[in-house]
Amino acid sequence: MTKGNSTKITDELYAYMLDHNPPLDPVQRELVETTYATFPDEAGMQSAQEQGPLLAFLVRLTGARHIVEVGTFTGFSALSMAQALPEGGRLIACDVSEEWTAYGREAWARAGVADRIELRIAPALDTLRAMPAEPHIDLAYVDADKGNYIPYWEELVPRMRQGGLIVADNVLFHGAVVDPQASGSAAAIQGFNDHVAADKRMESVLLAISDGLTLSRKR
Repeated sequence: MTKGNSTKITDELYAYMLDHNPPLDPVQRELVETTYATFPDEAGMQSAQEQGPLLAFLVRLTGARHIVEVGTFTGFSALSMAQALPEGGRLIACDVSEEWTAYGREAWARAGVADRIELRIAPALDTLRAMPAEPHIDLAYVDADKGNYIPYWEELVPRMRQGGLIVADNVLFHGAVVDPQASGSAAAIQGFNDHVAADKRMESVLLAISDGLTLSRKR
């Protein structure tokens, strides 16, 4: 199987891409830089810089008013989506860390979107299961512990409105998804990708954006 017209992303090409995408605003930029400076070992959990404008674009494209984020870390992705919400829109952010999300709370307040974000500190599965069972979510972003991606998916799909969008991050897991001997999180992502591909309730595409991003639309 050939790679078609795939282009290798060099450092120079990556910089070019960022230069030709919507720039991060000062609050977003400071949050990204603070995250890398404060949590150098965990900073890889932050959504890639180009994903901020993409998530905002998807919020506007879908007309989302009710967003659920599973895995918030220091709040960059939540900030990006909340800034794109229309008046009256709401984002529920699920995380288990008061320490990490404190940086997000501060950034959300400085950006003037704190009133659009409801942070729930609890296991995300508990938060999802406490939500109304009927379809009501317009957009969901999943970027959390990989072993629970399938359970998150199964809680989210019935709650998505028709045409609603689930965005799942890290679906290439640093390239380890092609390893037949994969274990741990890589194996969990392998299982998730197979699960998504077989789910007829959703229409899905897997894209080589950052560490892999799957977009799934509710039929």
